[in-house]
Amino acid sequence: MKFKLYIYAAVLLVSTSKAYAQQDPMFTHYMYNTLAVNPGYAGSRDAFTATLLHRSQWVGFTGAPVTQTLTLHTPVAGNKVGLGLSILNDKIGPLKTTSAYVDFAYRIPVTQKSTLALGLKGGFNWIDGDLSGLALDNPADASFANNSVKNTLPNFGFGAYYSRQRFYAGISTPKLLDNEYSDVKTAGAESIAKEQKHFFIIAGGLIHLSKEVDFKPTGLFKMTESAPVQLDGTATFILKEKLLLGAMYRTGDAAGLLIGFNFTEQLHAGYSFDWSFTNSTSKYNDGSHEIMLSYDLIFNDKDRIRSPRFF
Repeated sequence: MKFKLYIYAAVLLVSTSKAYAQQDPMFTHYMYNTLAVNPGYAGSRDAFTATLLHRSQWVGFTGAPVTQTLTLHTPVAGNKVGLGLSILNDKIGPLKTTSAYVDFAYRIPVTQKSTLALGLKGGFNWIDGDLSGLALDNPADASFANNSVKNTLPNFGFGAYYSRQRFYAGISTPKLLDNEYSDVKTAGAESIAKEQKHFFIIAGGLIHLSKEVDFKPTGLFKMTESAPVQLDGTATFILKEKLLLGAMYRTGDAAGLLIGFNFTEQLHAGYSFDWSFTNSTSKYNDGSHEIMLSYDLIFNDKDRIRSPRFF
């Protein structure tokens, strides 16, 4: 059997047994993509924030994941409420998923310098799978009798996000419903591949080392049924509040490097490269690349960000 990633994506659609795996896309720039996993983050930057992210995973691996996200969020009602929009486009082999979610956060002052936000997320996933181009060992396999799989899956989730100037932490589960990818039944096969609940714990801090150097450690725990708990740990040094240089490690999967630059108080760009060191993937790909762009729109001068925001 050819070692093609799109075969595995197709099996997720039409498997005769439950598919348990981490299905949500992974990001090396997870610290800039917080709204996608935790609705409590909405409005936390005290500005209208737009973030674009593109990830090409396992470059050179046929059918490998390619993902784009757009997140928009802003505080409203005197900073007591945060509103956001999370859009994702993910393609892996013949399977394409497009998601759109609305985010709501109610922000509660804990102290003069810290806030606890409770968030809700709701929206839809659109599943589109074209299996007609797959090369099968057994062309008569009933599991692949339907060449097209299309479905609209509603879902919702929640999260809590605590933040202060130099620290944040959050816990969330952005999808609570275990939707089936397809409700099409084929003789001899049963489609019971499902979305799985994912649980996330995030945390990070900013440590002042000198007048020109800050250190930002961050972490993301990912948990889902019948898959190992995974930790993304990142250590970033910030030079003169402009240049960001970092390294990351993802347990059981990859290690990599990040670089970022604050062009202004409002505009930040970043790039990362990570290399999968697992035996099942490392020999078949040339690593994964991400490009990220984030912009904070300040409405008036009194709301200007006094120093760059790193969370």
